[in-house]
Order: sequence, then C-alpha cells, then structure tokens
Amino acid sequence: MRRSASRFVIVVLGLGLGLVGAVPAGAQSERSCKNEQGCVLVIGITGFVDSIVADYITTAVRSTSPSDGYRAIVLTVDSTGLAITDDEFAQLMESIGRSAVPVSAWVGPSGAEARGGAAELVLALEGSSMASGTEIGELGATRLADSEVGTVAAAASIRTEMVSEKRAVKLGLVEASAPLLGDHVLNIEGMPSRVVKDDKGDPKRELLATGVVQKLPLTSQLFHTAASPSVAYLFLSIAIGLLLFEFFTAGVGVAGLVGALAAVMAGFGLGELPTRPWALGLCLFAAFAFAIDIQTAIPRLWTWIGLLCWGIGSIFLLDGIGIPIVALVSGIGGIAATMLSGMPAMVRSRFATPTLGRGWLIGLEGVATSGINPDGLVEVEGAPWRALTNRATPIQQGEGIRVVAIDGLTLEVEPLEGGAMDYREKRKKSEDIVRDN
Repeated sequence: MRRSASRFVIVVLGLGLGLVGAVPAGAQSERSCKNEQGCVLVIGITGFVDSIVADYITTAVRSTSPSDGYRAIVLTVDSTGLAITDDEFAQLMESIGRSAVPVSAWVGPSGAEARGGAAELVLALEGSSMASGTEIGELGATRLADSEVGTVAAAASIRTEMVSEKRAVKLGLVEASAPLLGDHVLNIEGMPSRVVKDDKGDPKRELLATGVVQKLPLTSQLFHTAASPSVAYLFLSIAIGLLLFEFFTAGVGVAGLVGALAAVMAGFGLGELPTRPWALGLCLFAAFAFAIDIQTAIPRLWTWIGLLCWGIGSIFLLDGIGIPIVALVSGIGGIAATMLSGMPAMVRSRFATPTLGRGWLIGLEGVATSGINPDGLVEVEGAPWRALTNRATPIQQGEGIRVVAIDGLTLEVEPLEGGAMDYREKRKKSEDIVRDN
C-alpha cells in the first residue's frame, strides 16, 4: 500500500515535469558492452536503501546478462541503512541471488560506511570488500536467515558497533581490503587483466574489462533524496509554514504553490520511511493549534501547545531511524521563530490598521522592552510592537505603558502614571476653557 502510493506520486509529478520516461526505477536506455574483454556494471548506493533503490537494483540485475558482454555487477555502498520492509529486502536479495552474473559489494570510497541493513547486504554478498578508512556495523537484528549473513559469529560481533575495514577482514566479514574500486574488480574470479609495470618498474595487474557506471534517472534521484529522513522532515516543516503563511496573509499564491509541492514531497518521503502515525498526527495538530493564534496576530496559549506538539512529533516522527540533529534543530527552531515572531509580524503588517479590528488594543497595558524617547519597542499581550510617546514623557525600559491610540503599525503609548500632555491635548484644553468663558 505504501509503495503503491509512492509510485502514484512519482508518476503524477513525473508527468508534470515531462520526465515520465525516467520514472520507472530501473528504466534505462539500451546498454551494451563494446569491449571484447567484457564489462562490469557499477551501481552506486548512497543514503538509505528505499524502494526506489531496491527496484532499481532488481531491474538492473535482471537485465544484465553474460550474453550482453557483462562479467559482473558491483554495488558501491555508502549507506546508513534500509528504508524498506523485511519482505522487500528478502525479495531484493532473492533477485540478486538469481543474477546471471556474480554480484558483489564494495564499501567505498574512503569515508564511506555500511550500517544496519546496508551492512547485512554487504555481508550476504560473496566477494565483498572495503576501502581503507571505511566502516561497517551496527547490524542490529538480522532480516535474513543466519546462513545468508556470512559468518554468524562474526556478524554477531558487529550488531551494536562499527568496525574498520581491517577489523572486518580479520573477522571474516568481508574477503579483502580494496583501496580502490579497480582493486575490488580485479579480485573478482575470472576478471580479465594483464601484468604491466608501474612508475617504479614494479609489476601490477591492469584491468582489461570496462566499467559501466549506472545511475538513477533524474526523477528517481529526486524522490530518493526526498525519502531521506532530514529532507522529508524539512519538507514537512516548509509545507506547514508556507501553507499557513499563504492562508492567513492572502498572498498571490506563490507560497501556497511551493508549500503544496513541499507537502507532496514530504508525503512521499514519509511514506517511504518508517513513520509513526501518532507522531505525524501531532505535527499536523500543531499546525491547527498555530492557526488559532495566528488569527489574532498574538502568540498565546495555542501557539505554545502547538510548539510542544511539534517538538514531540518531530523527535519521535521516524521509527528506528533518527532525524539528523541539524535538521531537527532547524525544523523545530524554524517553526518556533516563525510562529512566535515572523508570522504575527507578517499578519500585523498585512492587516493591522485601526479599521480592521485592532481598536481593542487601546487601553491595554504592557511593558517597554526598550527605552521610548520618542519611539521604541513595547510588548502588549505577549506581542512586540513599535511604539511612540510624547517627547515630554520619555519611558524607560521595563516601565509599564498604556496604549492610547494606534497609528498604522505603531502604538501611541503613555506611562501608567505621570503622562505629559502633547500639543493636541493642550490645544483641546485651551478650546474648552474658551467655550466655558
């Protein structure tokens, strides 16, 4: 069900982008090996292994044959885990097991890692190797039968920790340490090579087969990126912020369009990832809570309730996969800043005039958040405002104020006690005396 919905989103947006021909995960132009010595198909795996990547690998494996001149398939792995179900992972491994050419994995280049289910994928493939400076581990509970995950005892040693390539070779998790991808390919049985001399005159093996690198189509790359935890979460944050902005500021529609696209991408990404429904519900409820206070242009109780729900929902949004701390802080901090400051200021800027229901501010009391002489800043009902006072009655920071009038986006204020009369009040008082006489 989850994959069907995700595919529907891909097809719809693919049509909109005019790239529907690139939508199927494994769709590729005809590829043939023109080297008489044979070719090696290289498929890169980065980020999480989601349904897009799994389908892509499955299709590539099924369409690669020795009759086309291919000798092997190599998966270059730099992955933090799986974002597919156990059944989907088993189907992927079954497809790889039926490959007409040998399939192996190389964890590289230097700095790459294979965690969780990605580590299990590497262990399950014969002839796998790792580059210098790479790590593998944090296997967790295995999804495949123990007989399919290399040496059972060795696999058990990395269930909760990461190990270097040297340690992995020593434990028998992978067959060899291969600094370069070419070194890994040369270690594949039956791979054609010749002996040449290097710059120092020492003999070395030179690969005769041609490497063919195959990448995800553009549309598939876009959705694979959207299915990463940080991107999916940030899309959700952007969607909620922009849609609320569009609804309450009566804009020209640009924010609404971008927000709607962000919502679609967030929906796809979260559909691919193991999302907790109750946590997603909290995030959506937070948007409703924000909307209640946005109408008043003053952050109140519902804003704080919304921020609490948004924070809890964000932290527990994904099950078994952590959202990177930078994305989490950006999402929570960005929403907090928008709802506490940006959105109220925008609504007041758009609608705050005396004729649009802001007269209720007159007579309210607040506090000066800066010195006012004659202008400065005040806080009334929890919201910041620019303020103006009589030059003869400067107000110090921290002193209480009272709103006496509204001029556009500026409040005219006076101190709670001892306010001086300005020229208008003096003129009115003089006219009253003349009339009385």
